[in-house]
Amino acid sequence: MGEGSGSPQRALCRNSTGFSILPSRGTSSLVRARLTAALDLPGRTGARGPISSTLVSTRVTVVGIGADGWAGLTEAARSLVDGAAVVLGGERHLAMLPDVPDQIRESWPSPLVEGLPAMLEKFEGHDVVALASGDPLVSGIATTLVDLLGKDAVTVVPALSSVALARARMRWSAESTEVVTLVGRDPRTVARSLAPGLRLLVLSSDGATPGEVAALLTAAGYGGSPMTVLSDLGSEAEARADGVAATWRDQASPPLNVVAVELVSSGARPLGFVAGLPEDAFQHDGQITKRDVRASALARLAPVPGQLMWDVGAGAGSVGIEWLRAHPTCRAIAIESREDRAARIATNASTLGVPALQVVTGRAPEVLAGLEPPNAIFVGGGATEPGLVDACWDALLPGGRLVIHGVTLETEALLAQRYAVLGGELTRLHVEHAAPIGTFTGWTPARAIMQWAVTKADA
Repeated sequence: MGEGSGSPQRALCRNSTGFSILPSRGTSSLVRARLTAALDLPGRTGARGPISSTLVSTRVTVVGIGADGWAGLTEAARSLVDGAAVVLGGERHLAMLPDVPDQIRESWPSPLVEGLPAMLEKFEGHDVVALASGDPLVSGIATTLVDLLGKDAVTVVPALSSVALARARMRWSAESTEVVTLVGRDPRTVARSLAPGLRLLVLSSDGATPGEVAALLTAAGYGGSPMTVLSDLGSEAEARADGVAATWRDQASPPLNVVAVELVSSGARPLGFVAGLPEDAFQHDGQITKRDVRASALARLAPVPGQLMWDVGAGAGSVGIEWLRAHPTCRAIAIESREDRAARIATNASTLGVPALQVVTGRAPEVLAGLEPPNAIFVGGGATEPGLVDACWDALLPGGRLVIHGVTLETEALLAQRYAVLGGELTRLHVEHAAPIGTFTGWTPARAIMQWAVTKADA
């Protein structure tokens, strides 16, 4: 249950259990909405948080168990499992336990999201233990249960995590290693972390993940990177396979595996983690916020972990993409009226390691209705569209940041008027680049950009 556990249901949205977590049509609308919010599914409309205790109020102790099974548990952990009236877990975990008379044991329902509330309600009032692989809070079921029931209803007893075991096998320090989870996530998420010399531990979704990672590294110019697949860590079946990304054999690995990568660039241009990627890092048709003014806008948008940004009139999607690259938990919606540009935005997001960018095709302000209220909004063009600025300001959450760029006299007049009413910061950005002038070199100015940045007062 987590730490790289896999499932053949790769086409479905999954959490760390490997089961489908897509709300089914048979689930009530209230349960579906609450579960979608609590499990942090794409497209959710509410804030992440526990479901009401009137829906599920069972208390659960989550016990981590390693691949070495019952023998690897501490005496305290064994006592918890032995003394529980009910034990929940995957079939693999339940098979590791010795018999306990009269103890109820049930495997997780599939799909999980549909059956989990009913399962927990059924055992309300009982001492319930749930089993999870290793550290239950590393891409594990404990995270789902905490989000579902609230932290006070869940106790976590971790075992040694697959991350710790993998670092021990590789002799890599925690300080020199970045962990990337692909459990229930798009493999292209790895692209966000590509940098020469960086060490990655990739938590696999299943046995196909190592091959996908190798192909992605090779395509991105990191084909010379050494790769190690560590499978069934801590068990008698533990195995290790070493190779190089560019020549990695396209075959399935054991489903429980962690991929260790030392990133070596094969001529790839490093892309930084601060705002201001070069324009040619994106596919575009000229409609792109240039890197210098983009860096200025993002400095004022101030990406914060877990917060949501709207990129209105996204063009190539550069601002939303760089917002997402600032932190793995940042979220963004790109709004673009043209379908060809919307498709290009999705391609750029995947290439740059943030495939979770949500792209909405339609014309603002009409298409903004019904979207989740954001913490920040960027408007790179079209601010003079009737009602657009008001719609953005009204949708912005308290404490949210709004940044609008303008190049026309009409937009400048609008921004100056709003600045006079709402305050904030009004800036004109002039950027010049060196370019040939005959046999000499001179400065070529770009169009001046008026930038209005304002923060909405807290409620």
